[in-house]
Amino acid sequence: MSLCVSPEADWELNREAGYYAREGGEELGLASSRSSNGRSLLCTHPDLGAHRRNKRRRFPLRKFPFSLIYYIRGDELRVVALAHHRRKPDYWTARK
Repeated sequence: MSLCVSPEADWELNREAGYYAREGGEELGLASSRSSNGRSLLCTHPDLGAHRRNKRRRFPLRKFPFSLIYYIRGDELRVVALAHHRRKPDYWTARK
């Protein structure tokens, strides 16, 4: 399964990795940027994420208060958001 990350989700991933690098040291920043491990896990097992509305799925990241929001179309897994668990719920619903 191929992975596609929307520009908005890519920006959010980079922003949060930078934040954790500044606040928690380089090690924590690297761990945050390793959410790519979660993305590769999803490519292998795309049904891991819990169902949301509009055929979207939510996959929580370990050790961080974020979830990857994604959907599956054909053989493509598209990540549309890195959503914080307590901020702006469902702000990403209009993304494709």
